[in-house]
Amino acid sequence: MATVFVTGGSGFIGQKLIRRLVDEGNVVFALARSERSGELLAELGAQPMPGDLSDLDSLKAAANGAELAFHAAAHVAEWGPKWQFEEINVRGTSHVIDACRAAGVRRLVHVSTEAVLLAGKPLVNVDESAPLRPDSKSPYCSSKAKAEQLVHDANGDGLETVCVRPRFVWGKGDTTLLPSMVEMVKAGRFAWIGGGHHLTSTTHVDNAVEGLVLAAQRGKPGGVYFVTDGEPVEFREFVTKLLGTQGVVAPDRNVPLAPARRGAATGEMLWRLLPLKGSPPLTRMAVWVSSLETTINIGRAREELGYRPVRTREDGLDELISV
Repeated sequence: MATVFVTGGSGFIGQKLIRRLVDEGNVVFALARSERSGELLAELGAQPMPGDLSDLDSLKAAANGAELAFHAAAHVAEWGPKWQFEEINVRGTSHVIDACRAAGVRRLVHVSTEAVLLAGKPLVNVDESAPLRPDSKSPYCSSKAKAEQLVHDANGDGLETVCVRPRFVWGKGDTTLLPSMVEMVKAGRFAWIGGGHHLTSTTHVDNAVEGLVLAAQRGKPGGVYFVTDGEPVEFREFVTKLLGTQGVVAPDRNVPLAPARRGAATGEMLWRLLPLKGSPPLTRMAVWVSSLETTINIGRAREELGYRPVRTREDGLDELISV
């Protein structure tokens, strides 16, 4: 039993993480940005702590007395003002680190992502030795890479830091990824880019939480760990099954990769320069995520954490059908 501080507790991963921490007998203090968020966190069994990533004082108060912290809050989007990604993902992470130090937190576990390596090329059987890409043209990827570097650099002087990178998080309770794909299909805006026959790694939300908990218990200080569902799967096959759980049939429409890349680059340039409202019809990140092989080697997590997926894709898909 421990006292734990959590940011991003009302998010997809955060909710699952809090449920597990509470079920295991931990006392959880969770950052709450709004009254609605606070109510949800209380329902999960956590103690809501009013605050925001931009407010260092509120973070210090929320983390006070905690032995362990999980930083799951982030601005996750394909597109938006660069300053917003930098403010939340980079500066916000810096504030969390400072708050943990001030509160005497022993270990900080940071929820990272394979996107810290994304810059327009496939990631094939990639492991933790691959370099971060803070130079990525995607503001999300760039900002998350910078945030992870901050966490890694903060390890030491009484604070242990560990980073966990799940890839393509899915499962029951997802209010973003699957619903957005369903909406795109229904609106006639869904298409496979480059055919969608490339391989991808995936991470059920329960497996992501398993990796986070094991990292808190066994991760080496300064360590970075990929966690996934295990063997990769064809992107098109998996997305088709995901959509099928919601009674939606994936269309056969296909957009060749080369023009999709050019269209995304041109659209982003126009939206930045003019600037235009909303988002470009296609972004670089959307092209990368849906057209490039991204297969992950989880050998380090298996060896150092004793990580094994606790949920199979088949079980996760069956659970979605019953929702």
